[in-house]
Amino acid sequence: SAAMAGLGPAAPTAAEAELLLLQKQALAEEEAAKAKRELLTRFLQEKLSREEQSSRWGLHKVRTLWRSAQRKTKDRELRQDIEILSQTFTRVMDCKDGAIEALVTELKEAEEQQNRALHSHLHLTDQLLHLQRCRLGYLEQGFSAQVGALKAEFEAERCGISGGEGERGSSGTRGLSWDGVGPPLAPQGPPRRLCQGGKPLALPCVPTERPCWSSK
Repeated sequence: SAAMAGLGPAAPTAAEAELLLLQKQALAEEEAAKAKRELLTRFLQEKLSREEQSSRWGLHKVRTLWRSAQRKTKDRELRQDIEILSQTFTRVMDCKDGAIEALVTELKEAEEQQNRALHSHLHLTDQLLHLQRCRLGYLEQGFSAQVGALKAEFEAERCGISGGEGERGSSGTRGLSWDGVGPPLAPQGPPRRLCQGGKPLALPCVPTERPCWSSK
């Protein structure tokens, strides 16, 4: 037994060697599993990173395509709206142009009517002025004729008075009187030549309806 005790520390037993071998194998397997896990983790992380990048790129592409589709749709809608608005604006402008042309035509007709009315008014005014001038001329002629008649009547009365006084003073045979009944008679005879305005005037003594002379 002493011999066995002295040999123990120097030479391990087969069981211990086997145990150590198992421990080394377990440690190696654990390290291999750890390395495998790390490798798998890195692979998965890289794959996840690639997937995330691919996902982001795909999402960006989808968004780009979606925006392009939306732009195309909106562009089509806007073009339709612009076409409708353009047609509406054209119709409105046509209506406005028609209204303006109608107003211009009415304005021209109104101006023509105004010009015709003004011309007619001026023509009537000229006719009225001409009529008034003619009437005034006739009135002036009538007034002048009345004045001439009054002057002639006055000269006739003066002629009658002068003739009656001369005949009564020279012969004394004709005494004339007027009793106020009936028209007075002016002395008959040849016309007397009177002087009016420095010119000789021959006026006959004729019967008158008003008394122009009387004997005293």
